[in-house]
Amino acid sequence: MTVVDGAAPPRTTPPKTKRRHLRQLTVRDRVSLGLMAGIPTLITVAFVWVPALASIVLSFSSWTGFGDFSTIQWVGTENYKNIFTIYPPFDPAIEHNLIWLAVFFVLPAPFGLFLAVQLDKQIRYSRIYQSILFLPVVLSLALIGFMTELIFSPTQGLINNLTGHADHHVVDWMGNPHLNIWAVMIMACWRQAGYVMVLYLAGLKSVDPSLKEAAALDGAGGAQTFRHVVWPALRPINVVVLVITVIESLRAFDIVYVINKGTNGLELLSVLVTDNIVGEASRIGFGSALATILLVISLAFIVPYLISMFRKDERG
Repeated sequence: MTVVDGAAPPRTTPPKTKRRHLRQLTVRDRVSLGLMAGIPTLITVAFVWVPALASIVLSFSSWTGFGDFSTIQWVGTENYKNIFTIYPPFDPAIEHNLIWLAVFFVLPAPFGLFLAVQLDKQIRYSRIYQSILFLPVVLSLALIGFMTELIFSPTQGLINNLTGHADHHVVDWMGNPHLNIWAVMIMACWRQAGYVMVLYLAGLKSVDPSLKEAAALDGAGGAQTFRHVVWPALRPINVVVLVITVIESLRAFDIVYVINKGTNGLELLSVLVTDNIVGEASRIGFGSALATILLVISLAFIVPYLISMFRKDERG
């Protein structure tokens, strides 16, 4: 084809590969894709978003849960006023949940990262160590609660027998409201560390080895390589660990309920929600208000961090 001087060459239309691939999908393929995407979406909406939104709406009501929706009495913010003013278990529950959250950030998160870094060095028997450290994660929190009672029992427990306090000067770990929360936290951290370790270990496996080799050739030490090469690559895993840590700390329920039903120093918001919604009182509106407060607390930690991470990704 002859090109005229000074004139732009004719513009050819690029092949529309995406539209071509869509046309190649059969009806059966489209139905399969629709089911694969639609069913999980419907399940998530039905069992996560609808109950969450319903809890927020019902938190402004007074309802026993019996009868149809016409029996619901709307009371405005009365439930929230009662929670913050005349509900004694609320203050210790908030305090214990915040302690749980802070301890999870300070202990299991960095310790799980440390374990992951050590296992990523391909030390001998690393697979065995990984299995042993991950074993507590497969145990339910209810079982961890039973184990806590066995370990910290005043007379038959492992701790008092090892320290010689089983016969004389007995330390009542589970009965003392100033001690039982820390005994439970030790066991909860033992389980959480293995969870965080696996998450970080998966992230470390995805780091390009050539980046580490290039840093080593430039004279960077192990700490410098981790700080400038490995840690930035773990940014997506940090988001996951943050969300998991907040969720696991705020949804803690089984371990304290097994021990003493979440009383006498082990009050948690999740226990208060359960006691008010499915307990003898059956105060759906009051329990929904507690659940909404728990939701707001979790979002207060997650949303700002996610916004900052997304802004960093856009700038980068």
